[in-house]
Amino acid sequence: MSAVGGVRLPTRSRDWRLIGRTARLVLTIPTYAVVAVLASVLSLTAFVVSLNVPLVMDVVIGGSLPLSSRLTIFGELYPFVGTSFSVPQGLLLVVVSLLTGADIAMATYHFREHGLDLQQGGAGAAGVVLGTLGAGCAACGSAVLVGLLSLLGVTGGLLFLPLEGLEFALGAIVVLTLSIYWLADGMRGGEINGCPVDI
Repeated sequence: MSAVGGVRLPTRSRDWRLIGRTARLVLTIPTYAVVAVLASVLSLTAFVVSLNVPLVMDVVIGGSLPLSSRLTIFGELYPFVGTSFSVPQGLLLVVVSLLTGADIAMATYHFREHGLDLQQGGAGAAGVVLGTLGAGCAACGSAVLVGLLSLLGVTGGLLFLPLEGLEFALGAIVVLTLSIYWLADGMRGGEINGCPVDI
């Protein structure tokens, strides 16, 4: 395992096996599988709503259309259902949402089963918070960046980004993966679902 500035990074194949095995063991426990699914759906919904607040508020929540029409409109805001996202954008949002769900489920397991508080499990908690914020930026990072750049007098700032704002989603994937690794590493030497975690 490589360390940069005292922080462990997953650089070897055994680190990636540790991530996969620990995540699999935690997510095979029904309670934590439900937590992961709910967190994934809620995070994807938060990303979708954050991009379409006026539409959601004016049409879906406060509109006069029949409920079925409002639900159809809301459903079409999601990746691969409607046309709001390109395939790469939709894929990245789904991956970030799934990683967020796994990260939150693993953090919940770690805190509940090992009796940790936020001070003891600071790296995992920080990873969840940063990952969630980074994932949110994957959805609205372009708008935030344009707003910040306009304060500096730079217009069309996204033209300088080679992936047109998808860098935020890639950053969120890195942060979430590191958080999951640190959680898995913190659970090393313990047992999950009756199986030892000591890769």
